[in-house]
Amino acid sequence: MRNAFADEATKLSAEDSRIVLLSGDIGNRLFDKFKGQNGRRFFNCGVAEANMMGVAAGMALSGLRPIIYTITPFTTTRCYEQIRVDACYQNVPVTIVGTGSGLSYADLGPTHHSCEDLAIMRVLPNMTVLAPADEVELRQCLRAALQQEGPVYIRIGKKGEAVTPKKDDHFEIGRSITVKEGSDVCLVSTGILLPIVVKASEILSSQGVNARVESFHTVKPLDEKTIMNVFTDYPVVAVVEEHNKIGGLAGSIAEWLARQAPMKGRLISFGTDDEFMHEVGSQSYARKKYGLTEENIAHQVLAAYKHT
Repeated sequence: MRNAFADEATKLSAEDSRIVLLSGDIGNRLFDKFKGQNGRRFFNCGVAEANMMGVAAGMALSGLRPIIYTITPFTTTRCYEQIRVDACYQNVPVTIVGTGSGLSYADLGPTHHSCEDLAIMRVLPNMTVLAPADEVELRQCLRAALQQEGPVYIRIGKKGEAVTPKKDDHFEIGRSITVKEGSDVCLVSTGILLPIVVKASEILSSQGVNARVESFHTVKPLDEKTIMNVFTDYPVVAVVEEHNKIGGLAGSIAEWLARQAPMKGRLISFGTDDEFMHEVGSQSYARKKYGLTEENIAHQVLAAYKHT
């Protein structure tokens, strides 16, 4: 996804001279094409993310369209005060991109994990929160983010994420994309776990359960129309995210449900536990540890469906 980000940012910068790119001391070679095309519009701000956020907010207040790029925890938790006060309070169009989200950097330990970012970013007033599933959604998210008049946060993966074919590929912030129709249960995915969720739906199909799959590339604003639809039509709605079970998309949906009259659907969620992962292992190891596998998702959803 990071290669697609660099490519799309370069393309968009050719269309809009206001676009500037700020990096937190990573991706220098990644942005060679951008720098070759826009040498005066690339800024390596070093390991000084709080300062970088303030610089970006100042640029936005001056009429530019800054994009910030670095590893997810360093562009969120490390400079959260500056995001809150400089970008959100001023309501300026800063696009914040966090690469290697979730457990993408599982082998580098908890300092590089980002399982809290959706929660902390979505509570900020004026902030739009996006979590594309693949490079196709990433390009759509970045293009749409640069049309917003306020701050946008985009969490992306690292590299090698598969592109998932979708039944409906119309993109709009705040509107989920239907990946697969189904009549029995609904699986809601956000971010880079979509291929695993699709595989879980295939396992369910082999067990006689027809699963609808939705890609929620937007965490905030929440697609309340689709949420209303799936909780009205399906007895089980499963939300899958590479994020803490607290505060992410499932948390947002649970808050929405608490404001509604009783509905048909039961919410079940898949995510990381409320803990730091002290073991060092690959992303696939970490996903298995927290049950973010197609086999476990299908097993848990099937069990819930049988009890409806």
